[in-house]
Amino acid sequence: MSPVLAQAQSIGSPSLWGVSIVVLLVLLVADFVVTRRPHEVRLREAVGWSIFYLLLPVVFGLGLWAWFGGPQALEFLTGFVVEKSLSVDNLFVFMLLLTGFAVPAALQQRVLLYGIVGALVLRGVFIAAGAALLQAGTWAFLVFGAILFLTAVKIMREAVKGSDFGIEVSEMRSVRLLRKWMPVTEDYRAAKLTVREGGRRALTPLAVVVVAVFATDVVFAVDSVPAVYGITEDPYLVFTTNAFALLGLRALYFVLHAALAKLAHLNHGLAIILGFIGVKLVLHWAHGVWPAVPEIPTLLSLGVIIVVLATVTVTSLAVRRREAASDSH
Repeated sequence: MSPVLAQAQSIGSPSLWGVSIVVLLVLLVADFVVTRRPHEVRLREAVGWSIFYLLLPVVFGLGLWAWFGGPQALEFLTGFVVEKSLSVDNLFVFMLLLTGFAVPAALQQRVLLYGIVGALVLRGVFIAAGAALLQAGTWAFLVFGAILFLTAVKIMREAVKGSDFGIEVSEMRSVRLLRKWMPVTEDYRAAKLTVREGGRRALTPLAVVVVAVFATDVVFAVDSVPAVYGITEDPYLVFTTNAFALLGLRALYFVLHAALAKLAHLNHGLAIILGFIGVKLVLHWAHGVWPAVPEIPTLLSLGVIIVVLATVTVTSLAVRRREAASDSH
C-alpha cells in the first residue's frame, strides 16, 4: 500500500465518514423539503442556494486545514475545482433531457434533485472500486490515466467539430426498456413517479426522465472519479469533493441556464483539464517505478486548472461579443 493511501485511511476515520454522511443526508432531506411543493425557481432563489453551496466547501476546506494540515486542504480544494468544472457537463445534459421530455418548469428542480441523489450513489460505487484498484497496485494509475486521456481526445474532437451533446431521448436504451416494461401516462401528474390508471400501475413521464438522468450519470461517474483520483488518493477526499460539487448543481442549473450557452470553448477547456490530469496520473505511476521521473505537484495542478478555465471563459465571451457585433451590422 502506498504511504498516501495509508495516510488517506487515517484521515477518513469511521467517525468522520459517519458524520460526513449524516450531514450529506441532512442536506439532501433539506433539498427535498424545499422542492416538496413544485414551483418555478426564480433567479434570486437559485443564486442564494448557489452561494450557500459554494461557501460549504470553503468552510470544509478550512476545517481540513485546521485538523489535518495544508496538503489535505489543498488536495480537497483542487479536487473540488476539477469536479465542479466537470459537473458543468452534467448541466448541459440535464438541459437536453429536461427539454426533450418537456418537463414543466415547476418540476425541473425535483428532477435535478433525483439526478443528484443518483449521481452521489454512483460516485460512491465508483470511488470504492477506484480505491480497490489502487490497493491492488500502482498500475491502476495507468488505467485511470488512459480513461481520462481517451475521454479528453473524444471531447476535444467533438469540440473542434462543433458537435453538441446530441441525445435522442426516444432512442435511449433505458427509456425504451422502461416503456416496454410498464405503460407511461401521456402527461405529468404533479411530482408523482407512478399512478394507478386503468386498473394497473403506470409510470409518469417524470419517472422516465429520472431514469434517463440516472443512465447518463453513469458516463459522468466513469470520467469524474478517475479525474479526482489524479489529485488525491484519499477515498474520503475523493468522495467529499464529488459530494460538494454535486450538491449545488440543482441551484446552479437555474443560475447558468442561459450563461452555459455562451461558453463556446468550455469543452475545449474540459478536454485540456482531463488530458492534463491523465498525464499527471501516468507520471505519478512512472515516478513510483523510476524515481527520476518528475511528478506534478497539487499546487501546480490547481494553477493549471484555474488558468485553463479562466482562459476558455475569456475566449468564449470574446467570441460571443464578436458574433453579437457582426449580427448588429
